[in-house]
Order: sequence, then structure tokens, then C-alpha cells
Amino acid sequence: MDNKEQYKVHKEPFYQVQGDEVSLYEAAYNARLPVMVKGPTGCGKSRFIEYMAWKLNKPLITVACNEDMTASDLVGRYLLDANGTRWLDGPLTTAARIGAICYLDEVVEARQDTTVVIHPLTDHRRTLPLDKKGELLEAHPDFQLVISYNPGYQSLMKDLKQSTKQRFTGFEFDYPNAELEAGILSKETRLDVEVCTKLVQIGQAARNLKGHGLDEGISTRLLVYAATLIKNGVDPKSACRMAMVRPITDDADIRDTLDHAIDASFA
Repeated sequence: MDNKEQYKVHKEPFYQVQGDEVSLYEAAYNARLPVMVKGPTGCGKSRFIEYMAWKLNKPLITVACNEDMTASDLVGRYLLDANGTRWLDGPLTTAARIGAICYLDEVVEARQDTTVVIHPLTDHRRTLPLDKKGELLEAHPDFQLVISYNPGYQSLMKDLKQSTKQRFTGFEFDYPNAELEAGILSKETRLDVEVCTKLVQIGQAARNLKGHGLDEGISTRLLVYAATLIKNGVDPKSACRMAMVRPITDDADIRDTLDHAIDASFA
């Protein structure tokens, strides 16, 4: 298997189209424009990028960004081995070499001095300076850079600089409407739509508490977890508490409120 093939998405990921995001992304890719995807936790950002990589038949290299990630983690570094030193490309460099889509997930988690290294890849230069190696890498014609983040978790210390933001085209994602979200749960888990609709109603009740005791609402991902447990024979109330309530809050009052909503839905 060549280097490109190992990064291909070989099986179609399930993604429920909500609007014109697929055609817009295709237009951005055809022009090799960098793409930014914004939206709350678990709303389908990563699934969308995976789906588009499959649809375009392009390799996908995903990097889960974190506050300890250095520029070398992205670009590469020299390593010692039995024969001396050798250079090892980082994921960003690998993507630029082979013409992959490089997806930096939750990019605001990375330090700002780390994200600056992506700038030359996002304008007319499409280059990546490998200073330690003394190489100026010209990106493969198929290379595209994609970043994502959750605006709800932004702060003064964790935000992208305007000089970075204005290098990207952007998509704004949100949770699907109730009918669509119930359909997604049913499709993902093969659970009855009627039960999925109840899960969505509980999820929406929790989302209404965002900013009133909850930092973030119940994501579509957590709804899928609950539906999966129910499909596997777990009592619906127990499945909801385990997958939808306990992960998102330690506040006893909020927990009780959501537990009551669960009891009412599955009376």
C-alpha cells in the first residue's frame, strides 16, 4: 500500500446532508482554498470532513490539536537511531508532500506560536519552510488545509488570531433540526424513530440550559451513544443517564432536572 492509500477513507462514512455544505466544500477544494469549520462539540464537523475526503477520494490526515503540541509535532523533527540522525516528517508535512487533506481538529487548543507555521500553506505561496532541515517544501497540487474549532469554548487566551482566521473560508455547523437529528440517530443505530425522537427532545431540553448551568448541551454524538445502548438492550432511562447526563455535568440540580426530563419522556 503506498503512502496515499494508507490515508484514504475506504468506506463511506454516514453523513446527513443539511444544506449546500457538500457543494460549497467541493468548490473550495477545487480551488484549493483553506477551510475552517466551526460548531459545537459533537455536531458532525469531523464526520463531515471525513465524508468529503471519501467523496473526493483524497487522503485524509487528522491531527487532534492540544496545548502541548509544538511546531515540530506538526512539521517534523530529527530522530536518533542506530545510524545517526534521520528526519521524520510530521503530519502537516506528510499531507503537503502527498497531496492529502490535512485536518487540524480543535485548532484553538494548540498554542498560537504553533499554528503560525500553517500560514505559508494558506496563501498564494502554498509552501512549508522546514527550517531545521533547510528545505522549502512546495505543497502538492492536491493538498488542502482544514481546521475546526468550537466557538463556545473560545476565550481571550484560546482564540485564533485574525491573521489566521482571515486565511480561511468558513462553515458554521450546528445541531440538526429535531426531525433530521432523530433520523440520524435511527440511521446510525437502527433504533426505532419514535424512541430516537424522545432522545432528541431530551437533548434539546439540555441545550436550552446552555449558559444557565451547562457549558455545553448534549451533542448529537452523545445521543447516538444513548441510542446505541438502548439498541443493545439497556433500559432507556439508564442509557440516557449514562450517555447523555452524567458525562456533561457534575451539578446535582442540573442533573436532577435532566433526570426528570428523562423520566417524563420514558414514563
